[in-house]
Amino acid sequence: MKLTVHDMFPGEGVPVGDVLLRLHRSYLNALRPVLKGIRAMAHITGGGLPGNVNRALTSGLNAVIDTKSWEIPNLFLQLEKAGGVARGEMYRTFNMGVGMVVFASPAEAGTIVDSAQRHGVRAWQLGHVAKGDGSVILS
Repeated sequence: MKLTVHDMFPGEGVPVGDVLLRLHRSYLNALRPVLKGIRAMAHITGGGLPGNVNRALTSGLNAVIDTKSWEIPNLFLQLEKAGGVARGEMYRTFNMGVGMVVFASPAEAGTIVDSAQRHGVRAWQLGHVAKGDGSVILS
């Protein structure tokens, strides 16, 4: 994109350096109160959704992720567009705006989402678990 750290990042109105050096979010305060209802967690770092979520799956289960359940942040859309990167590769490389995936029973999901939102963490139902071969399915 030929931008310096001082140039304005497209669609953000702030310098590139500020966008790329945003602080890491801690999920501790949001999740500690509801840990008893959580079955597994996956912190989505390098390796994106497929490379991190699959580590939390037990044998015989797939994670089916609804990619329309959240809005992808501008940073990733700009990198995708400027680099001509296929969407599938973006999901394999970046978290695409999903920093933590929490696995819980449907009965606990609302409580976990509420706790996250009370602590200022945007949360939603990302998808579901289904019988399968341990795959992460982006639908």
